[in-house]
Amino acid sequence: MTTIVETTRTPLPWWKEPTKDQWLAWVAAWLGWTLDSFDFTIFLLIMLPIAQEFQIPLTDVTFVFTITLWMRLVGAVSSGWLGDRHGRRLPLMISILGYSLCNFIAGFSPTFWFLFLFRALLGFFMGAEWPAGAALAMEQWPIRSRGFMSGVLQGSWGIGFLLSSAVYGLLYNSIGWRGCLWIGVLPALTVVYVRYFVKEPPVWVENRRIQRAENREVRLPLLSIFKRGMIGNTALACWWMAGGLVTYYSINGMFATHLQKDLGLSPALIATPIVFANAVVFLASMFWGWAGDRIGRRWAMIIPGLLGIPVAFFYMLSANYWVIVIGYVVQGALLGGGAGAQVPSNMNERFPTEVRATAAAFCYHLVTILGVLVPPVVTYFALNYNLGFSIPMLIGCLIGGGSWCLALFLGPETKGKEMVPDVVLA
Repeated sequence: MTTIVETTRTPLPWWKEPTKDQWLAWVAAWLGWTLDSFDFTIFLLIMLPIAQEFQIPLTDVTFVFTITLWMRLVGAVSSGWLGDRHGRRLPLMISILGYSLCNFIAGFSPTFWFLFLFRALLGFFMGAEWPAGAALAMEQWPIRSRGFMSGVLQGSWGIGFLLSSAVYGLLYNSIGWRGCLWIGVLPALTVVYVRYFVKEPPVWVENRRIQRAENREVRLPLLSIFKRGMIGNTALACWWMAGGLVTYYSINGMFATHLQKDLGLSPALIATPIVFANAVVFLASMFWGWAGDRIGRRWAMIIPGLLGIPVAFFYMLSANYWVIVIGYVVQGALLGGGAGAQVPSNMNERFPTEVRATAAAFCYHLVTILGVLVPPVVTYFALNYNLGFSIPMLIGCLIGGGSWCLALFLGPETKGKEMVPDVVLA
């Protein structure tokens, strides 16, 4: 008589599934993105005092913000090409070192044009970080929890914004706007970590080996994403990102200025809702990242995108400080943390390995051409038509949020997509 003993295996916890190398790569991308956010968003909080010190119109200072975002496209496409041809680590290290030094040097600006130059250069290096970091992290991460870790990664922009808000709220009166920029040199230390502890994704290494072995090298990955069968996917990805950036810069990009100019609030009162909202952004990104692994990437971004629009109208039309605080925090959980949680996963899953970094870079940053127009346009209508900042900001939110949701609805669902080294577009 044979006795059959059935054993039940306990499923491996998701956080034990990734290898040490996968964790090290993800942490590198996380550090790059979080500190990128700090160096960029600190400027949103000090535009008014910069205008006052150099005795120039606020609209001119917002154009610094604009040129920074324009230069992101140049840096992103350059980084994408370098990442697809020579590996994900090199452009990540160059970008982190570059944006850290540019922010530091900008703090010594003797003139407005000196500041303009180095913030423009910062934009170049900023743009280079995301495509390299996102590809490095997403290519290696296991499918089961990729959506969740995508949310944690993208939501960490909120941690960077929280840090810059805390520095502004706690230290601005002591160190001024120049000191806020000098602190931005600290992320440069991350380069040492990437150099010595992070490895290239195996899927990229094998893809490059196949390209060389079969003499099928993709030398111009940017042109490849416009090939027949790929151009529709590229166009939808660009439209999707355009909606997100218009929404983000309509609300978040001008929120501090709205509180300064329209309501005359102090640095501490301005920093309070931003700090709380960005803490919530991170937590919400984790939730919507988890949702993306269950209900799919698209709906995990469409649902919070739709809900965030009426929330913006609720608090932006109020003069009550606590209504503004609560509304901005709730919106952070929707448009901030929820809507963007699946950007790294969905953007990288929808393109082949040999063009992944370039495609993500181009689609994510091309539409900064639209996004960068938002702050100057909002400022122009707010000041010249005596509308205040809230009305122009809300119009931008409505247009951007609607575009975001529609482009996602028409785009591909990538949940469960396995990233493989096969050469597709050569």
